[in-house]
Amino acid sequence: MGYVEIAFVVIIVMVSILIFLKNNRNMKNSFSKELFISFLMIYFILMVGFAIIYFLMSEIGFTVLSDMSLQYGSALDRFLRSFYFSGVTLMTVGYGDIYPVGVARFVSLVEAAVGYLLPAAFLYKLIK
Repeated sequence: MGYVEIAFVVIIVMVSILIFLKNNRNMKNSFSKELFISFLMIYFILMVGFAIIYFLMSEIGFTVLSDMSLQYGSALDRFLRSFYFSGVTLMTVGYGDIYPVGVARFVSLVEAAVGYLLPAAFLYKLIK
């Protein structure tokens, strides 16, 4: 059942990115509050979406993080750790306190690439 939830979250994240990149005629070609808020919302949706993916991967039985912190504790604690790791990865900060292992390495690679390229898409939309 966990694979279905992961696929669902991946679809939601991809649709959110497509909606952001879609040509919206109501947006101005200059910096606007609406564009900035939509950018922040996309980042938040991505962060939560990838956190859910990491959380569900650990629920299925994958070892996601090096310190095994998603394998023990309450569901809220494990989700908050997933959220922290997702935020650090999406913003390409990489503090080094935890790192992905196994299949999660590839998921975090995708998340880091999206986090790295999203500001470029935002800038492109801004100057277009």
